[in-house]
Formats: sequence, structure tokens, C-alpha cells
Amino acid sequence: MSSTSRRPARPASLPRRTGRQLRRALAARHEPLARPLDRSRARAWLLAALGAVLAVALAAGGALLLYRDTASRAAAERARLHQVDAVIHSAPDHAAPAGSRYAGGYSNRADVEAAWTGPDGSRHVGTLQATRTALTGTRIPIWIDQAGNASAPPVERITIALSAACTGSGALVVLLAALTIALRLRLRALDRRAEGAWGDSWARLEPLWSGRAGHRHED
Repeated sequence: MSSTSRRPARPASLPRRTGRQLRRALAARHEPLARPLDRSRARAWLLAALGAVLAVALAAGGALLLYRDTASRAAAERARLHQVDAVIHSAPDHAAPAGSRYAGGYSNRADVEAAWTGPDGSRHVGTLQATRTALTGTRIPIWIDQAGNASAPPVERITIALSAACTGSGALVVLLAALTIALRLRLRALDRRAEGAWGDSWARLEPLWSGRAGHRHED
């Protein structure tokens, strides 16, 4: 008599398990052995999954809005500024070695006197930052405003994108952490409720299984 070997049952795929949990959470599947606590636990996981999707959408949307707003202000700032070349009139003091504590700190840059031409053609003179190796007559690019005053350069798009991405990532981490804490608290409350229900059932059924209820009735 030949016996056929049975293959072990393959575990259900992730989409199938997800669909099963979804039907259980929505009570769309008749499961006689499923307790109300099982449905509550499935609903908690379902809400957590939906919350995670919503958190990703909110973080991405917030990062995109931040990028657009910052890029718009940077574009307006760039349109207000002009880039010109300034000519160094007095080179930095090379007597002190570069990076020395007595040469203005450990930076390789120093203050220099330079001159440049404003948008209206007027000549401007001021103090700028240049490398310590800069020589008199060296041209350095600077940004100036409409009045010809030296100004900080506009923010680059890559800097704006990195800042928005970091902000969105930080917001996503905070939202997911809050969601995880809420899920753990909910599951812990359900576990305590399940333990209490199990204790009540055991107190009611244990005398019947052990026969103590019959002995008590005979007494």
C-alpha cells in the first residue's frame, strides 16, 4: 500500500494576510472563532497602517510646501541682488601663519579692503572676506543690493531642497513615533482586557472541568 506524502501547507502571502486582517477589522468575514478583542486588535493595526500612510503624505506635502515657499523667497532675493567683482586694495597680513590663533582665529579667511561698482555705476569701498593668500588687485565675486551695498548671497536650490527634505524627514519620524506609541498603548490595553476576560472565563469553567462543582453540589 503506497502512501502519499503530504507537503506542508505554505504560509499565506502578505496580500492575503492583509486582506484577511482587513476583512476581520471590518467584520466583513464570518469567523465563529474570532472574538471581539480579535476584531479590535485588527482594527488597531488597520488604523495604524492608515495613519502611517497619512503621516507619509503629510510629511511629503509639508516638505514640498516648505521647498516651494523658500525657493520663491530665494528667487525674489536673487532678483533683487546683483553679482559683481570686487577688487582687493589691501591684501591680508601674511606675517602671521594661516590658521594661527593670532591671525584672527583658525579660519583661513581674513578681512580685506576692496572696491566695487554699484548698479548705478557708483564706486563703493568696504571690508570683505577673502582668503589669506589673496593678493592686492585680486578680483572676488560678491553680491550687492540695489543701493550697491554688499549682501549675503542668495540661498542655493540644493540647500533649499536638503533643508526641506530634512524637515520632512524629521516630521515623519515624529509622526511615526507618536503613531507607534499610540498603537502599543492600544494593544497593551487590549491584552489586559483579554487577560481579564480569560480570568473570568477560567473562574467560571474551571470548577466544571475539575469536577469541583459536582462535589460542591453533592455537599
